[in-house]
Amino acid sequence: MFKLTNKTAIVTGGGSGIGRAISVLFAQSGANVHILDFDISAATKTVEEIESNGVKASAHFCDVSKQEQVKSLINTIGTIDILVNNAGISHIGRVDNTSEEDFDRVYEVNVKGAYNMLQACIPVMQKQKGASIINMASIAAHVGLTDRFAYSMSKGAIFAMTLSVARDYIDSNIRCNSISPARVHTPFVDGFIAKSYPGQEAEMFKKLSDSQPIKRMAQPEEIAALALYLASDEAGFITGTDYPIDGGFIKLNN
Repeated sequence: MFKLTNKTAIVTGGGSGIGRAISVLFAQSGANVHILDFDISAATKTVEEIESNGVKASAHFCDVSKQEQVKSLINTIGTIDILVNNAGISHIGRVDNTSEEDFDRVYEVNVKGAYNMLQACIPVMQKQKGASIINMASIAAHVGLTDRFAYSMSKGAIFAMTLSVARDYIDSNIRCNSISPARVHTPFVDGFIAKSYPGQEAEMFKKLSDSQPIKRMAQPEEIAALALYLASDEAGFITGTDYPIDGGFIKLNN
């Protein structure tokens, strides 16, 4: 079950964190994975990890916020069975202390980047028998998070775009779903803690973990497992749905 044999998958932001875990698992499940990342070094390392297990994958430099760059790259890939819109950046701040520059930066990557990928990939998918799109949203699309104004804006947009795409292309057998993780233990989290709380890393890691009812952060591989299911043929009856994977955060954090 949940095999992706001979399917072509594109994963944006596949060089690290959740994207890396998705890329590795998809490749292990038989997919021909194309990793698109602004950090080509990180993407190449993920490919090397995949190929060490005897499976092929490809790394591509791509700034998803640049439409022509995205279109040019997609034209070289050909068939696209799976698109994972995972690339994204975070931002800490409220509306009154979020600068226009920071707001635009988050929008360009998280929102416009997903739009650029969708616009480039969907015409290719329409020529095929079907495809699966997975957008990485967040619990920030569902609940208010302190000091996450711009980030929440971007993930709310991802959630809404998922519904729109699912509705518009259902007759083309293109499924579109989203995943809304809570806090996931990635290199980004470790870097944020080290930069913001030097000398208090262990204490802050525990505090952030305990903020979720399940008392821990998710592992990237847990998010990847859900993505694998949604990308597989076994999820063929699922579209237009968001899947919180949040350790109980949305429903139990009263």
